[in-house]
Amino acid sequence: MGDKHYAVDQRLTQSEYSGMVYSAGLDGGALDDNNGDLGGSSGSERGYAMPDAHGSIEGNKQSVDQNSLPASDDPIANMSEAINIVREDVAVESMQASEYASASANGIVSTEEDRLWNLVGANSLDFNAWVSLIQETEKVAEDNLVKIQKVYDTFLAEFPLCYGYWKKYADHELRLGTVDKVVEVYERAVQAVTYSVDIWLHYCVFAISTYEDPDTIRRLFERGLAYVGTDYQSYPFWDKYIEYEFSQQEWSRLAMIYTRILENPINQLDRYFNSFKELAGSRPLSELQTAEEAAITAASAEPGVQGGEEGEGPRDGVEQEFPKSTLSESEELEKYITIREDMYKKAKELDLQIRDFEAAIKRPYFHVKPLDDIQLANWHNYLDFIERGDDFNKVVKLYERCLIACANYSEYWIRYVLCMEASGSMELASNALARATQVFVKRQPEIHVFAARFKEQSGDISGARAEYQLLHSDVAPGLIEALVKHANMEHRLGQVETALIIFTDAITSEQAKDQSQILPFLYVQYARFLYLVVGNAEKAREVLTGALEHMPLSRPLVEAVIHLETVQPFPKRIDYLDSLVEKVITPNAEDSNVLSSVDREELSSIFLEFVDLFGDATVIKKAENRHAKLFLHQKTMSESRKRQAQDGLSSDKVKSLKSVSSAASPLLSAYPNGQQQWAAGYGPQPQAWAQAPQPPVQQWNPAYSQQAGYGNYSYAGYTQPQQAAAAPQPAASYGAYTQTYPVQQAYTPQTYAQATPAFTPAAAQPQAPVPQPYYSGYY
Repeated sequence: MGDKHYAVDQRLTQSEYSGMVYSAGLDGGALDDNNGDLGGSSGSERGYAMPDAHGSIEGNKQSVDQNSLPASDDPIANMSEAINIVREDVAVESMQASEYASASANGIVSTEEDRLWNLVGANSLDFNAWVSLIQETEKVAEDNLVKIQKVYDTFLAEFPLCYGYWKKYADHELRLGTVDKVVEVYERAVQAVTYSVDIWLHYCVFAISTYEDPDTIRRLFERGLAYVGTDYQSYPFWDKYIEYEFSQQEWSRLAMIYTRILENPINQLDRYFNSFKELAGSRPLSELQTAEEAAITAASAEPGVQGGEEGEGPRDGVEQEFPKSTLSESEELEKYITIREDMYKKAKELDLQIRDFEAAIKRPYFHVKPLDDIQLANWHNYLDFIERGDDFNKVVKLYERCLIACANYSEYWIRYVLCMEASGSMELASNALARATQVFVKRQPEIHVFAARFKEQSGDISGARAEYQLLHSDVAPGLIEALVKHANMEHRLGQVETALIIFTDAITSEQAKDQSQILPFLYVQYARFLYLVVGNAEKAREVLTGALEHMPLSRPLVEAVIHLETVQPFPKRIDYLDSLVEKVITPNAEDSNVLSSVDREELSSIFLEFVDLFGDATVIKKAENRHAKLFLHQKTMSESRKRQAQDGLSSDKVKSLKSVSSAASPLLSAYPNGQQQWAAGYGPQPQAWAQAPQPPVQQWNPAYSQQAGYGNYSYAGYTQPQQAAAAPQPAASYGAYTQTYPVQQAYTPQTYAQATPAFTPAAAQPQAPVPQPYYSGYY
């Protein structure tokens, strides 16, 4: 027994705060073999003993040995000790799936295991395949502990928040291995799911059944309480602690546990207060008080306590005494209870403030299935409420709880990092960012884009470059947003040549593909960079012209050529653009790459505005006639069909009125959307040409597709003033040039930066949109 005691005692001392590495909240995400839920229920539903009104799970509480507690009473204070451990613990003792695939050739792995290992090897985030693999391994391996260890190690490196599987792993070690190995598994578990009530509960249940020394067990309970003691759903853990102390028959410990519970707003607080009162009514005060409390009571009852420093006589010759207590034992007991009742009332006030937030948390544990919008919004609102307070520890603990249930959502990791940064806790911010990018959302592009910008702003340039390289090579090759941001960063650092290489390497890579949907956008962004940053308009023209010569015609390229020519000095290449537009918009049955009619009409309209600005009467007439011939009759026919459909639903009276109106104003009836629609059909109309046609949606990560954050990216997000470029800068008006990132790669920037919000005027009455010329949004 002495050896066992030594084993757990050493581990508890060495690992007291390493659990902060992954530190993530309530319930830890246990998942079962069928629907992914081994946990998340509470209280009696979990099968835990519940104390009755007479304290049937009571025990006693003497002062805890301070040497057995964590180095600080504040579980946040030592977070920095664990920052450097994250990279080592991500894949502790894990074995790559490929090793198992190769082992099958020697008959070590069954055919089904081999198939499942191949599945998880191809997609390590396929949770259902992992569940099936674990089931198959447990069925086939039986008493083969090595195989069981390998499958759990590899699985838990990918899904460390699944507290239920940590428990199953520990049970296998207990059945087939040694106590030391069980302790090792539980220590890894509390590092991975530090803020899980359930994993600490399982660990303590194991310790109670294994070790005889009460101090060893109490140290473990105290470690857990430092992290989850204030969790709203922590009552199962408190119940187990009460049950254990009751078995030790030391009533002062039990009374102190109740006192600590009553200080915090947790679920079932009323039950604990009632149990405490019944305990106080069933035991004498001398048994309930700790040694310190008893000493204070005794001192207040002694009449001859002299004042002054030790060894000194009475000051001014007057003997000073503390007033002797005149309270009876029953009155002392009533005072003892009243103090705790005041604590209970204060905790109840806080409980009323957070109760609705807590009630809305329907799934506090981890699961790969997406959360509904109501729960996601509730977490944001709850975090907003706690951040408005002045308790930093509460903020951190709520974020860590949130990042159990919301571990698959980059937005909460980004919010956490920004909150810690705004609080001046850069170590906590870096720790959270490392967990997000290396474990929990490592396959989501937006977290790496954010990490790159965050590291650049923090002065970690090599780290920022590493994030961009990971995006380019593994996470999201060809992600235009990442390429542009990387190039812009290099420009800010004075590395313009490096920025150009980023574009040219990406273009070369895409040119090697049989079909590339992003190549036109790469050319557009490359030309834009050359013009705006390098100041080389001729090179920008050359890039776009070359792209048109070697690629099928596309709207983004043609539109970019027109935009670039618009801001160039005279003379304009009007003849070149006229021939280019005619080639693009004129239908050609032999060309399989003909643009859609909408794209062709809008390109023609853009060119009409261009020649109206810079062309002569002859060029304008040619462009107008071509536009009218190709598109005006289509628009007239479309409006006619729409009008006929409306007429079919109108009364005969309305029909007759429309007929009269149509006969009187044939020109206006052909253009019902405007008051002055000229024959060419290109007058001032609301335009929607800013968004170029986009390639189909690309799923970066099937496992996380439910929260793809790239749907509405605005390049205005995460803006940072650029350093003055050495090259001469072109006209500033071109700086508003339209972003043409593909829609599936658009990243919605987070709005949690701790900055002064921009002024927002009072909401005005909605007005009809005012038609604007096309170029007004660009220049």
